[in-house]
Amino acid sequence: MAEPLGAAMFRTPAEAYDRYVGRYSGELARALIAAAGVGSEWTVLDVGCGPGALTAELAMVVGAGSVAAVEPSQTFAAACRERVPGARVEIAPAEALPFADGSFDGALAQLVVNFMADPRAGVGEMRRVTRPSGTVAAAVWDYAGEMTLVRTFWDAARALDPGAERVDERHMAYCTPDGLGGLWTAAGLADVAVGPVTVEADYESFADLWGPLERGVGPAGAYTVALAPDARAGLRDELRRRLGAGDAPFRLTARAWIATGSVPAT
Repeated sequence: MAEPLGAAMFRTPAEAYDRYVGRYSGELARALIAAAGVGSEWTVLDVGCGPGALTAELAMVVGAGSVAAVEPSQTFAAACRERVPGARVEIAPAEALPFADGSFDGALAQLVVNFMADPRAGVGEMRRVTRPSGTVAAAVWDYAGEMTLVRTFWDAARALDPGAERVDERHMAYCTPDGLGGLWTAAGLADVAVGPVTVEADYESFADLWGPLERGVGPAGAYTVALAPDARAGLRDELRRRLGAGDAPFRLTARAWIATGSVPAT
């Protein structure tokens, strides 16, 4: 099986991920859990758990013993185990979930669908391990629109380097309601719905925002660290200008799309 898109971008310390998009993750996880209708008696799977933000929020709803999580990155899986004692955390890709058919009441994925090696297979596996009438749900960033950090980053990059267009995350297949909803429908899920949620994150300063990019986290970070020093400094200054950020604290908003669907009862 091919390595998931950008897998190397996530072989970074959990702390670096936390400082990048992880600071949005708790609020987004709570919105995803609410949209999926997770109940206190459910058994739930977190697919592509990363350092464990969604896993932790699920544990608060159903108890850690009723939560399982999978993650292909050993670094992130270890962080998730440490942060959510009692949850079952396995190292595995979404496309080959190590669970029997119908094992869970719900399978959720946060910010991972576009990074699966084969999203159709990954969502198909989420359906397989979810019981009939159970829920399959995911959240993805609105990369093309109102995910302020990522959208502003790529607008700044493209202004300085037309070649950045080819790696701009707005071209990801499942970052729009139609694309995401179509993926859920193609997986044979019923009652498919896609809706927006907006979350926020606080930054101490522009340096607080820029630091994780220089650690190579995510597609934006991978692009940043590949630049020559002068080009990297130019991107830093252009991003700061576009955000209007300096040494003072500030807040950014980020919109995500949440897709939900149910496994047909028959």
